[in-house]
Amino acid sequence: MEMNIALLPGDGIGPEVIAQAVKVVKAVGQKFGHQITFKEGLVGACAIDATGDPYPDATHEICAASDAVLFGAIGDPKYDNDPKAKVRPEQGLLRMRQKLGLFANVRPTFTFPSLVHKSPLKLERVDGVDFVFFRELTGGVYFGEPRGRNEQGTKAFDTNVYSKEEIVRLARMGFEAAQKRRKLLTCVDKANVMATSRLWRETVQELASEYPDVKVEYEFVDAVAMRLIQWPKAYDVLITENLFGDILTDEASVISGSMGLMPSASLGSKVKLFEPIHGSYPQAAGKDIANPLATVLSAAMMFEYAFDMKAEADAISDVVNLSLAEGYVTEDIADGGTAYKTSQVGDWLAAKILG
Repeated sequence: MEMNIALLPGDGIGPEVIAQAVKVVKAVGQKFGHQITFKEGLVGACAIDATGDPYPDATHEICAASDAVLFGAIGDPKYDNDPKAKVRPEQGLLRMRQKLGLFANVRPTFTFPSLVHKSPLKLERVDGVDFVFFRELTGGVYFGEPRGRNEQGTKAFDTNVYSKEEIVRLARMGFEAAQKRRKLLTCVDKANVMATSRLWRETVQELASEYPDVKVEYEFVDAVAMRLIQWPKAYDVLITENLFGDILTDEASVISGSMGLMPSASLGSKVKLFEPIHGSYPQAAGKDIANPLATVLSAAMMFEYAFDMKAEADAISDVVNLSLAEGYVTEDIADGGTAYKTSQVGDWLAAKILG
């Protein structure tokens, strides 16, 4: 099969971890007989530096013409530390999601047997955790209008807006995922306070009759925030709006013991984007020490979600698990053992796939 993959390395450690994912994807292509073409674009702080735009039109054209996008990370201290900056890397991320129609963020949380001791939670609470968030990505308070401040600058306002159509398309993805998993779906909202949350709950209740094999539970976001710590194994598939999902998925990411291990996907009707959940980690940029496994596992999600190639995805997941079991890892999870360079881990994973 021919595949056209857009590469958006971005900022900080993004180029280093994307380079390792490319090694692994090339190895998978060689093993399974796929012809893979990569095309690179600028996004984030590096795009601002080069063009003045965090998501240039040229990058959008590359992404829109691709079968899938592999994305690294964005962010730079010179923008993070300047609250008055008129152009910011994060603006490029939001615009990219909106222009590409990436309306569903898929964030799995699971544990690795060899690393479960690194979780901040007790072993009995996290061993065997396996759930996934479906977060609506292009609506809600991040995109709602009006927004701004009053003339005196003493009050600020943001508008949270959702349409039924936006909720339905995200919820259907959640229901369909639940059918393939443990058949449990949790709708996360704040329906006791917010009008948008009441629309979410009503819409999901209407859809539930179409999926009689899926058990549906409804929980307030504050309760879920507690239960993710108290009883994370209670969840299977969770669906929620943009702001709630942004917060809860970051909370969930620490359960596994390392943010450097968690992949994610952002899905639309045409383009699908895959990225690690960690940030740009500028302190480690250029040192060849960053953990590439989350990005590599994002490539595994790419094969499964973008190309429906479970065998290829499993081949990547298997070698990642092997690297963890054998301790062929970077310094953040070496746990006193030998710490390998980012590039060494990428080479090792690719070699193991080719066997």
